[in-house]
Amino acid sequence: MKKIFLLVALAAVAWSAAAQSRIVTETLHSRLLGTDQPCNVYLPDAYDPACHYPVIYLLHGLSDSYVSWQELGRMKDVADELIASEELQPVVIVMPNAGNPDIYNYQNGYFNMPGWSFEDWFFQEFMPAVEKKFHCGGSKGQRAVMGLSMGGGGSVVYCQRHPDLFSSCYAMSPWLDNNNHEVEGEKRPASKLPATQQAVCDHSALDFLDKADKTTLAALKTVKWFIDCGDDDFLLHQSLAFYLKMQEKGIKAELRVRNGVHNWEYWHAAIRTAFPFASRHFSCQEGN
Repeated sequence: MKKIFLLVALAAVAWSAAAQSRIVTETLHSRLLGTDQPCNVYLPDAYDPACHYPVIYLLHGLSDSYVSWQELGRMKDVADELIASEELQPVVIVMPNAGNPDIYNYQNGYFNMPGWSFEDWFFQEFMPAVEKKFHCGGSKGQRAVMGLSMGGGGSVVYCQRHPDLFSSCYAMSPWLDNNNHEVEGEKRPASKLPATQQAVCDHSALDFLDKADKTTLAALKTVKWFIDCGDDDFLLHQSLAFYLKMQEKGIKAELRVRNGVHNWEYWHAAIRTAFPFASRHFSCQEGN
């Protein structure tokens, strides 16, 4: 009898360990970028590849990488707590790699630029591959994008340029424009940073709204928008300008200005609102 109880106990422990949420690192070869691209993927408790899950693309900032949201933002703890409290439905969270902490010698950014066709890679290679492998996404209603700083701006621009692909966008302290040189760096020979800065100018989320026609504006209204920025953040003026332009264009968006600056303390707190926001706007069925 003792042996039976022991076996049952061991089986329960093994099941519990197997059912826990986890973060896996996946490496995908990119033809467009000519390199292997790593990413982190959060899989919820009791993840079952026979099931289909909604997906959140969680984008990092300049000088960060695909590991930053977990190592610095502790996103797994937040996702686990929110799923346990049923504020977030079980979801796959994908953290792609769009750069390197060495912003001078490695290319950073979510947009296409000379030698770095990242946006093409994201939509043509990465998204289809990761959604197929982890049985997630597949439609606008089952897909959200969010991010911080450079990733916040990337989230907004991705939804502006591909509103048919995302149900919601949550931008934290977003870098939306660089026409006034908001993000600068040291002057170094052969630096990669100027290309990133120019790409943000070329893909300005503020200029996009100024130039958008009626058809484009109608498409933007199919996305749920949320802007979240600290009251002492050096990029706050961009968030305010974006929100006011959205209001002017008749596009509903939520804006939160909380106490804080441009740092991980702020973003760790922000995802407690961001994850449930995305979850509320997923459709109930895979095909919707």
